[in-house]
Amino acid sequence: MAINLPHIEDAENTIYLPPKGDYETFVDDSHYEEKVREWGLSTTKEVKKEFWYKESTHQRLVTIKGYEVYGAATEHNTVIIEFQDGNLSCIHPAYLKEMQSPSFGKAIASDTEVKSSSSRVQKAKKSSSKPAAVQKKSVEKKEKTKKLDLPEEKVHFTASVKQFGLSWNNFKEENDEVVILENVVVDQENPIEVGLAWCSHSKTLKKFELVPGETLEFDGKIVKKKLPKAKDAEEEFVVDVPVLYKINNPSKLKKS
Repeated sequence: MAINLPHIEDAENTIYLPPKGDYETFVDDSHYEEKVREWGLSTTKEVKKEFWYKESTHQRLVTIKGYEVYGAATEHNTVIIEFQDGNLSCIHPAYLKEMQSPSFGKAIASDTEVKSSSSRVQKAKKSSSKPAAVQKKSVEKKEKTKKLDLPEEKVHFTASVKQFGLSWNNFKEENDEVVILENVVVDQENPIEVGLAWCSHSKTLKKFELVPGETLEFDGKIVKKKLPKAKDAEEEFVVDVPVLYKINNPSKLKKS
C-alpha cells in the first residue's frame, strides 16, 4: 500500500545536510549505473534516474549527483542527492534505499525520527573509524609494506587478467561478479606498480570475452578499496588473496 504523503516540493520543512567540500562525481553513464547498482538502489534493466526522499509530512524527487568516500580503506560511501530546487544533501545509500519502499512512511512517525537521518551519516562514519583505531598497529604495518600515492584523475593502465571471482555486495545482499587483475601498472612518466586490483565484471567488459593470462591496456580511475569477500561462492570463484585497490569504470580497453 502506497504511503499518503503529498508529492510536493516542501523545501521549508526539509533538513539539508550539504557536503563539506569536494565529492566524487560520475565519469559517465556506465559509472553511474555501476555505483547505483552497487548501492542496491536499482535492480531494473534500465537504471533509475530519480528517487524519492521522504520525510514525515512530504516526499520529494531527487537525483544523485555524486558520492563521498570514507573509512580506513575508503570502502564506504555517502550519497550526494540534489533536490529539484538545486539544494544538495548527504544521505547514506542504505537509508535512501529504505525510502524507496512503499511502507517507509510507517517508519517515520515523528519529527524526531526524521532528524535521525542526519545522525545515520555521522554514526556510519564514526563506526567505520572505530575499527581502524583498534587495529591501527596492524594497518600501519600493511601501509609500511606498500603505500601508494594514487592519482585522483583518470589515467592509463596496463595489466593482465588473473582470474574471475565473486565479491559480496552488502546493499544488494548478494555476490557480484568481479575481475581480478595482476601486474597492474599506472602508465605515466613515473609509472606506479600497483600489483593486484579488481573491477566489476560489467556488461561492457563481458563483451571483450576476457581470458585469464591476457594482457590489457585501458583507461580508468583507481581507488583504495579492498575487495569484499564473497559468501557461499564456488571454489573456482573464491579470491584467496587480499586485493586492496579497485579500478572504476575501465574504458578504451585493448588486448595486447
